[in-house]
Amino acid sequence: MSKSTADLVRIAAAGGGMTLSSGKSTADLVRICAAASGKGAQITIVGANSKSTADLVRIAAAGQGCVTFDLSA
Repeated sequence: MSKSTADLVRIAAAGGGMTLSSGKSTADLVRICAAASGKGAQITIVGANSKSTADLVRIAAAGQGCVTFDLSA
């Protein structure tokens, strides 16, 4: 069962780390990563090559050091 973006934001804000697909919208990833930054939860985004550099910068800035991008694929 997949979780809604609102659920993922709540989990991240509580300190829960997670691995996410880059298939989520950039706006959703920004929200989740911003929530994670408050508690230092680690977020890994797989398939990040599908996002533009500008999108990755927005996501990284929101995460304030809590985001890892998997660019290997």
